[in-house]
Amino acid sequence: MSVPASARWRRQASAPVVLLLRLGQLVLFLAAVFFIVVPLGWLVLLAFVKGFNFPSLAPTAFTLSWWHTVLATPGLLHSVFLSVTIAPVVLALSMLLCLPAAYALGRYNFPGKRFVLLSVFSINAFPRISLYIAMIPMLFFLNLMGTVAGVVVVQLIGTILFMTWIPATGFAAVPDALVEAARDAGASRFQVFWRILLPLCRPSIAVAAVLSFLAAFDEAQGTFLVGAPNYLTMPTRMYSLVLDYPVQFAAVFAVVLSIPSVILLLLVRRSLFAGTSTALQLR
Repeated sequence: MSVPASARWRRQASAPVVLLLRLGQLVLFLAAVFFIVVPLGWLVLLAFVKGFNFPSLAPTAFTLSWWHTVLATPGLLHSVFLSVTIAPVVLALSMLLCLPAAYALGRYNFPGKRFVLLSVFSINAFPRISLYIAMIPMLFFLNLMGTVAGVVVVQLIGTILFMTWIPATGFAAVPDALVEAARDAGASRFQVFWRILLPLCRPSIAVAAVLSFLAAFDEAQGTFLVGAPNYLTMPTRMYSLVLDYPVQFAAVFAVVLSIPSVILLLLVRRSLFAGTSTALQLR
């Protein structure tokens, strides 16, 4: 049976398109390797080498002396303790404050909705350091400067966008017909939220929680302005020490700082990948 001429023409015309798509995928893969994998590999290598004799890229020797110096830094364990305790508190407060707003933004239309969305988005539209400096008089007035509560407040700012916008898209993506069917079956508003909306939006909430935790865990500028010198988290201590040490010292500190983030990403990788497929536009 012969193939129609129109079908042969479409097949021949689609071949260049497929070739371009595969070429584009290859370019993106190589770009990801060059801009992500290579710098990370170079960072890990720097943490274990004594130095380089440029232009040669071969290390002169491997050593653990940089690790000994970092781990012996006074106050390091206290900074680790602050980072791993403050960030979960910030995440819990962010979920408590932002998830109700995300639910309202995702499921309801009300006057000023777009203004609220733009206001949430505008938090990250300006240099964060300017916002922190503008907040300092208020924090002084509330006696929050140099306190854990003040550090929590400044770290909470960096989580608002993630914990509001991403779950809102998840709530908005739930079909109205599914909610109406549950209501017709006799489910209350709380039952609809707890048994239908929340399970379907759990991947989006998980993504927002991961990004919010990382934003709080890695925040350094506001934490330094508000918490120094009593409360120095790991990022703030790294910024305050690496300027006086060789680049290998900064590499070791960066690797140490990345370990909790990598562990968290591995633990929630399934929910993270599922949540990235959520619609990115609100109705």
